[in-house]
Amino acid sequence: TVLSEKPTTFTITVTSEAGENDETVQTTLKFTYREKYPDETPLYEIVSQENLDDNDVTDIIKLLEQQAEENLGMVMIFTLVSAVQEKLNEIVDQIKTRREEEKKQKEREAEEEEKERFHGTPVTIENFLNWKAKFDAELLEIKRKKMKEEEQAGKNKLSGKQLFEMDHNLDTSDIQFLEDAGNNVEVDESLFQEMDD
Repeated sequence: TVLSEKPTTFTITVTSEAGENDETVQTTLKFTYREKYPDETPLYEIVSQENLDDNDVTDIIKLLEQQAEENLGMVMIFTLVSAVQEKLNEIVDQIKTRREEEKKQKEREAEEEEKERFHGTPVTIENFLNWKAKFDAELLEIKRKKMKEEEQAGKNKLSGKQLFEMDHNLDTSDIQFLEDAGNNVEVDESLFQEMDD
């Protein structure tokens, strides 16, 4: 877009090629010819930009300065715009690279967090013995509570073996019970002897 004839001032909008997700960066450059152009560098500035950060803008200004100095004595606007176009394409590629790096960084951080979650305390003799003492104390407390509850509920029953060991009258109690009921039990002892004996 031509802004004025004397001095010749115009703007050129430069847009990068579309990136991976169709993102683009864009800048509008304003050029003003000096009296002795092309033996003198034109005046240039960035009048607007899209999706560029401050570092990128600074890099573009430095690039324009360098290209203008290298092309003194030649018509250079096309060269300057082409250089900016290439720089914008690089920036789009860098955006892709930055995103990939950020994604990888997040994945690494997630992996580290996952490792931290599953990385427990290393087992040493001292901390194992401390844990074992606490564990045994907890088990003992659980057993005490259970015994107390059973005593209170009247469920502190002895096993059959314990009953027979405590009261030897139980050895013949079944026979006594049957005799009291009127059922005489005769035992043929020969059945319990071995034939060879």
